[in-house]
Amino acid sequence: MNPTLSLIVPMHNEAGNIELLYERLHRVLSPMQITWEMLCINDGSTDNTLDELLKAQLHHSQIIVIDLTRNFGKEAALSAGIDFAKGEAAIPIDADLQDPPEIIPQMIDLWHKGFDVVLAKRKTRDGDSFVKRNTAHWFYTIINQLSEVDIPQDTGDFRLISRPVLNALKQLPERRRFMKGLFAWVGFKTAEIEYERPERHTGQTKFNYWKLWNFALEGITSFSDAPLKIASYFGILVSLLSFLYAIKIVADTLLYGNPVKGYPSLIVAILFFSGVQLIALGVIGEYLGRIYSESKQRPIYLVRNIWQTNNHDNT
Repeated sequence: MNPTLSLIVPMHNEAGNIELLYERLHRVLSPMQITWEMLCINDGSTDNTLDELLKAQLHHSQIIVIDLTRNFGKEAALSAGIDFAKGEAAIPIDADLQDPPEIIPQMIDLWHKGFDVVLAKRKTRDGDSFVKRNTAHWFYTIINQLSEVDIPQDTGDFRLISRPVLNALKQLPERRRFMKGLFAWVGFKTAEIEYERPERHTGQTKFNYWKLWNFALEGITSFSDAPLKIASYFGILVSLLSFLYAIKIVADTLLYGNPVKGYPSLIVAILFFSGVQLIALGVIGEYLGRIYSESKQRPIYLVRNIWQTNNHDNT
């Protein structure tokens, strides 16, 4: 019998959080008398996360350990969890306990009321730095202006998704995955609940500013071709302005006999337009690189081993 609920937990160096995460999930779900599984995807951890998972599985039958061959990244680990989830609904949840299991009953209640997706929206981002809060705000503002799909602001991967949504996500073939966008793209009837996001229990975030920048680029280029259009429109605008300026130079020379002058301005113009051209080539290169990655059709992830007990009771 398949479980009612699948918890999808990507893990990279999360050995210190495993036991407490399970205890809090068990404390929340046991009174609900539902069957559940906890899919722990070991995404190339370099600490003893795998050993701790296997040790925990000896005592907790709901834990299923999926060990990837290397670190493929959180989006790939999430995809693995979605592929292996057997539940009627699934909840991706972070192992660092910043996604509080205590709001899961509210998610399940809304699911029973007919919603296929229940988003967990952060009330505040007080745990984030000033720079991270503001860059996140601008990222969501920009991507929602550029993309045809609205991506909910201040929501992460923590959400409930029903079996029809899981099946829809499994149909999406792309290798370069921006899961927040894919969750939004499939649609379905959606509800929101708000929560306070606490600090990490142990460990450090895996995202530095450089990774967040690349993550933002991934999101924008995955769900919008607007940067390509902007480069084209900017090129047309610059060409028009250059043509108008050329007319002015000719007119000044014919009417006033002014010689063509301005060596410094000429150098500035050359450097400026060279920079514009390189930016346009960079934008094209971002899309071309993604086409190249997709054309190779490599799998999103590779599994080294799976440990499971096939027991989904709630004890």
